[in-house]
Amino acid sequence: MHVCLLNDSFPPMLDGVANVMKNYADIISAQYGKATVVTPSYPDVTDDYPYEVIRYASVDTTKLVGYRTGNAFDPKVLERVMQLDMDLMHVHCPFVSTLLCRVVREKRDVPVVFTYHTKFDVDVRKAVRAKLLQDAALKIIVDNIAACDDVWVVSEGAGQNLRSIGYEGNYIVMPNGVDMPKGRASDAAVEAVRKAYGLDPNVTTYLFVGRMMWYKGLRIILDALRMLKNAGKRFSAVFVGDGMDRKAIEAYRHSLALDSECRFLGAIRDRDTLRAIYAACDLFLFPSTFDTNGIVVREAAANGLASVLVKGSCAAEGVTDGQNGLLIEEHAESMANVLYQMNERRAALRSLGDRAMNELYFSWDDSVKHAVERYSQILQDRERYRKPRQLTGSDDFFQSISQWHNVYSQLAALPARVQERADTIRAALPQSNGERKDLFHRH
Repeated sequence: MHVCLLNDSFPPMLDGVANVMKNYADIISAQYGKATVVTPSYPDVTDDYPYEVIRYASVDTTKLVGYRTGNAFDPKVLERVMQLDMDLMHVHCPFVSTLLCRVVREKRDVPVVFTYHTKFDVDVRKAVRAKLLQDAALKIIVDNIAACDDVWVVSEGAGQNLRSIGYEGNYIVMPNGVDMPKGRASDAAVEAVRKAYGLDPNVTTYLFVGRMMWYKGLRIILDALRMLKNAGKRFSAVFVGDGMDRKAIEAYRHSLALDSECRFLGAIRDRDTLRAIYAACDLFLFPSTFDTNGIVVREAAANGLASVLVKGSCAAEGVTDGQNGLLIEEHAESMANVLYQMNERRAALRSLGDRAMNELYFSWDDSVKHAVERYSQILQDRERYRKPRQLTGSDDFFQSISQWHNVYSQLAALPARVQERADTIRAALPQSNGERKDLFHRH
């Protein structure tokens, strides 16, 4: 099986979906056949992977949207992707990557699988203020998703969110996995990160891992920690990650006089170091109602760390309060109450973390195995999964792009064909100069 994986982010960009892409590519290429990644370019990047990474030209829009934006209609990239001997395309973003898929499918007619990872309505409303433009952007997103042959969501909550923005088709739940092994890091590794980051093993340590964006619930965490400090409790807190709101979040930490308790470590790219950080902490704080799956919650569980989550959030799916996690209302007072009760009960927190490890852990090997089984179903019964092509304005557009690419391909090949014809004529010409001159005059 040869799967073409497409997304608008991939390492060196670090986010949840980039991590998903890398794990799909790693495991498919190692266990199930061949993977090819198609993604925007980044400056000075060397793709040292056991599979091909095709990058298309991009511009830096990180200050605006947090990502680089690529050109899906780069004719050379389209040509390269169309030449792939692939069985299926699996796209993880409804923007540029899905546009590219729709153009390629017009020529190659391979199935397109789409996974919905993110509540894009939140991102759209954050980036665009005008309601009319918000609605137009969401319509484009839904139109792109509906054009795909098989739609997956990473949680039931993600599916409900997809419905809320106007999607009316079918979907199935295909949860993401965790690339960390089940079990706590070694004592030596834990001691090393404690020494490196100044973590006191004698006080309860809280942890957040994720993009530094306000909608991740970071204000709730900081306000709750301030309440805990006001109540006279000793603790430390570690924040791992980077993002557009990081400076504002750190400034808010300073305004709450939490500088000595809260450490911001930035993005940690080394997975072994991150694993040791999880193991060095006592409780994971993730009051996000934005995330559709919360891979970091499963990463914490892999390392014996239970999480504090908002009741009813996607990240809290499968978590039972007091059994394998702690559930709160979506405000700082609720989190502060839980932290106050558990702050000095570190043995109880460890037991809670053990149950989280045994009940919530789901490996990437298992996740990709389920995905490949679904791929096989689609390929074996393509007519069942193939969506009727009821052409809309956007479909006409993609057909036009595909036709334009056919013209481009013919023009691009023209010099080689002319050269080949010239070589043929040259080979047929008489060899002597006199004979060539005579031939010239006669013709």
